[in-house]
Amino acid sequence: MDTTHGSSNSNLEQFLLLSKNAKGAAAVELVKQATEAPGVYVFGELLDMPNIKELASGPNSKHYNLLNLFAYGTYAEYKANKAKLPALSKAQSAKLRHLTIVTLATKNKRLPYTVLLKELDVGNLRELEDLIIEAIYADIVHGKLDQKHQLLEVEYVIGRDMRPENIAEITAVLQDWYNTCEAIVRNLDTQVKKTNERKENEMRTLAKIEQEVVNIKKTLKVTQQQQDNEQMIVDSQEVVAIPLDKHTKKASATKSKGALISLHKPFGKKN
Repeated sequence: MDTTHGSSNSNLEQFLLLSKNAKGAAAVELVKQATEAPGVYVFGELLDMPNIKELASGPNSKHYNLLNLFAYGTYAEYKANKAKLPALSKAQSAKLRHLTIVTLATKNKRLPYTVLLKELDVGNLRELEDLIIEAIYADIVHGKLDQKHQLLEVEYVIGRDMRPENIAEITAVLQDWYNTCEAIVRNLDTQVKKTNERKENEMRTLAKIEQEVVNIKKTLKVTQQQQDNEQMIVDSQEVVAIPLDKHTKKASATKSKGALISLHKPFGKKN
């Protein structure tokens, strides 16, 4: 969450209220105070106030141009347009350099000291690092000073005011981002659909395999029962077919012979 930007807007609120009644020299003084005030890093709303807009034409146009520079510009732009701008106070100079660091950090997350020295127009590393540390303490930049490699590693920066002429460009960038996100979402939806279909196929295959296992178990059980029944029949047949032993055969034969003798013995005769 960009709390710094919200705080900057809150700090600007008092200047917006004062600008409603400030005209001429009072409006000029208001611009000076706003560009020097700690914690104020956005100025677009103040630029849109009617009494401030009146400064754009007439003897105080330099001060309107200065406010415009603090809203959108950099320290290098100030140097290139000094003739159209009032001299900076020490506080204004430091703040504009801080805002320049923010602008550079939005374009490159690894800022070499050589680039910063040139863009901020400072003469030595100590002064440069002091400016960076001030910006970090002001909570408009988060990062680390890499003294070994002579660069600033940026982690976060606040957002600055947006130039009206850049709105179309930013809109196009956002549209491209939206289109990319939409394409990613469509691709994810397709992948999710394929994954779900694959999962359903795997579940159907698993259910089919489980059913086949159940059927095989049933078949094996029936086969085993049939084999057990067949074995019982074979066993019973073997019991019936067991041969008689010698004593049994002799007894049977004797009985048979006696039967024959008695059958052929004449009636009425005695032994």
